[in-house]
Amino acid sequence: MTIIYNLYIFLYLIIDKKSNILMTTDIINSNELYKVDPVFGQISFDGHEQVVFCNDKDTGLKAIIGIHNTVLGPALGGTRMWKYSNEWEALNDVLRLSRGMSFKSSISGLNLGGGKAVIIGDAKTEKTPELMRKFGEYVDSLSGKYITAEDVGMETKDMDTVREVTKYVTGISESKGGSGNPSPITAYGVFMGMKAAAKHKFGVDTLAGKRVLVQGIGHVGEVLVQHLTNEGAIVTISDINENRLHEVGSKYGAKIFTGNDLYSLDVDIYAPCALGATINDDTISKIQAKVIAGAANNQLANEVIHGKLLKEKGILYAPDFLINAGGVINVYSELASLTSAQVMEKTENIYNTAMDIFNLSDVQNITTHQAALNIAQKRIDDRKKELQNK
Repeated sequence: MTIIYNLYIFLYLIIDKKSNILMTTDIINSNELYKVDPVFGQISFDGHEQVVFCNDKDTGLKAIIGIHNTVLGPALGGTRMWKYSNEWEALNDVLRLSRGMSFKSSISGLNLGGGKAVIIGDAKTEKTPELMRKFGEYVDSLSGKYITAEDVGMETKDMDTVREVTKYVTGISESKGGSGNPSPITAYGVFMGMKAAAKHKFGVDTLAGKRVLVQGIGHVGEVLVQHLTNEGAIVTISDINENRLHEVGSKYGAKIFTGNDLYSLDVDIYAPCALGATINDDTISKIQAKVIAGAANNQLANEVIHGKLLKEKGILYAPDFLINAGGVINVYSELASLTSAQVMEKTENIYNTAMDIFNLSDVQNITTHQAALNIAQKRIDDRKKELQNK
């Protein structure tokens, strides 16, 4: 079998060189045969129910939809458009993000499963209405098992475009009967989670005078900065977009980080609000903050290893899938017909849930991330038993 496979690769490379098409293709040798299990063999694969690969030559669409779990309800999760360096990276991202959505909805008490979608491409230059409509057709083909929403690289108007071809989309414009941009509610949930973390770590939940580093000032990050400065926190901001930095900095009186090493900055609270995995082998030893509470998904590069290291260092970590759940609560309101007051009540309850998790972590001597996972998984398991016993 190995001989046949290696022969196949050899012939493929000969054709490749003659056609001069794939000059940067990596060679897969017999020691890398694990790559023939690109989905079920992925380290981020965690019992996902379905993974859908979407391709359309005419619009240039290349997308992956990950459906992790639908025990509690249909898999809801946003669509992210990002110029991934390769398809393995995109697949790993959608697997991790969809899994996180299962736990996010569960711990928030929502009757939703976990799903996510990624579109491979530059949202600034490659996103078109035709591409979004074609993506919507793929979502529609799943007949409601997956419901999409807005994420990185997407705007409310993009969800409106998707709505033209499928009803399985949330976060559409309020003028079209939707809940609108979920970012303000997401930011408010992060703010409440941060206040709970401050209460547990510092004894008071006021953030006045606390030095907070906000990494990433997109839609959610900016609103978080607004809440923090309104409460009197001393805010430092960081972002790859310099124009955005100066705009937000001058608007809210926030300091702009100008040093060489962001993670070594002496602050009380670190709020990662950009992409995930910023807490990793390279950064964890540098972090000076006593609390980590931000809006980014999958902040821990390795949940077990880095969660444990944070606990050992005495750094309180507010689980991302709990405190950034405001967005999914907001779009869930479209499905469950919740009022604005009910959405705010559920979002404010992130504070109480976070306090419960911090206390459980102390009592059981486990990481806060594991404590949150245990609670979320129990709700899924209990519901699964109910369904099996019917």
